Amino acid sequence: MKFIVFASLLSLTACQAISAQPEVTQTLQADDTNGSISAQALLQQFPVFAKEYAAYKVSSKDVYQMQSLQGLSLVVLFGSWCHDSEREVPRLLKLLDQSAVQLNTLQLEAVDQNKIHPQNLHQTYNLQYTSTIIVLENGEEIGRIVERPTASLADDLAQIVLSNTRAC
Repeated sequence: MKFIVFASLLSLTACQAISAQPEVTQTLQADDTNGSISAQALLQQFPVFAKEYAAYKVSSKDVYQMQSLQGLSLVVLFGSWCHDSEREVPRLLKLLDQSAVQLNTLQLEAVDQNKIHPQNLHQTYNLQYTSTIIVLENGEEIGRIVERPTASLADDLAQIVLSNTRAC
């Protein structure tokens, strides 16, 4: 009888301990970020992004092609945990720096590992894969690059602009 009571108490204590633990809804690593971040902060806080930025070589053709983005806006949805983002986002930042193109706005928006953004930009832009670079003209999407470019970032971005007639 003592054994049954002890086993029952042990079982009850285990159940209470399990139910007392907070529910985990997402798994964020210590090096994850979520929400808006500046290019400078991204490169300072994430060495793998800084390493790719430093290693990426920009050609004069790339610089020329990036000028097509003059006056447009970019929204970049990415994961600090995502290998495609670790490759493409630093390359984009270096292309923008080297070309000195004047964008209307550049938004770097990190999503968590569930691809959720705290201001629901994942829903606004129908995010499926990271990284996603969205080109906007007057607030309207004119194209996007998802995960990786077809040719190169500069080529693909210039093609997006070229394939959309810009109003004068």
